[in-house]
Amino acid sequence: MTDIEKLQQMMNASHRIVFFGGAGVSTESGIPDFRSVDGLYHQKYKYPPEVMLSHSFYQTHTAEFFEFYRNKMLYLDAEPNPAHKKLAELEQAGRVSAVVTQNIDGLHQKAGSKKVFELHGSVLRNYCQRCHKLYDAEFVQKSSGIPTCTCGGVIKPDVVLYEEGLNQEILYGAVEAIRNADMLIIGGTSLAVYPAAGLVHYYHGSRLVLINKTTTPMDTNANLALHGSIGEILGQIQVPKD
Repeated sequence: MTDIEKLQQMMNASHRIVFFGGAGVSTESGIPDFRSVDGLYHQKYKYPPEVMLSHSFYQTHTAEFFEFYRNKMLYLDAEPNPAHKKLAELEQAGRVSAVVTQNIDGLHQKAGSKKVFELHGSVLRNYCQRCHKLYDAEFVQKSSGIPTCTCGGVIKPDVVLYEEGLNQEILYGAVEAIRNADMLIIGGTSLAVYPAAGLVHYYHGSRLVLINKTTTPMDTNANLALHGSIGEILGQIQVPKD
């Protein structure tokens, strides 16, 4: 039996599948990640990316923050790839109960997924820090310098920056979804970013699947580990018919 056949068999037997995804899910839609050879950590800037995307940098170098943010974090033309689309299909068929994502691009929702826990927020939501008026990503992208509200307040992207804590309500929802899952698929993540990576330990079932281009620290704990393109792998799965 091939690994794809094993994956299909496990999914056929599951009705509360949770997908936990990282940057590797979005790279196949043309959005660069941080840690790969071509990722942000390997590009040269005046400051390291983790500094430029930190809360303190946002506070003290706001204009520089937004220059970097517009250039490197906004990919509003990106489209869902086969992985996003298959997960949305599986949710519609009553097989996937939730998607937990570290990505901030909104592509799972664009593909049709409804139950998505965005651990690190979303570039699609922006709010005035003074009056809390909401703005879309296009407004931030088209603005110059520091985007400001009609009230004069600074508009902040609803993304979790370095030094900021995760939204506790979203975190709780993700933990509960993983805890109640009868299958957990982890895809496109090196499992290096905490606290998000720690969430996988809440799963205690017997269908733990890892899909990633490279090995991860959790491979030996998985019931099935597949190495390759997540879009190609999930694209081969047939949506189970009850």
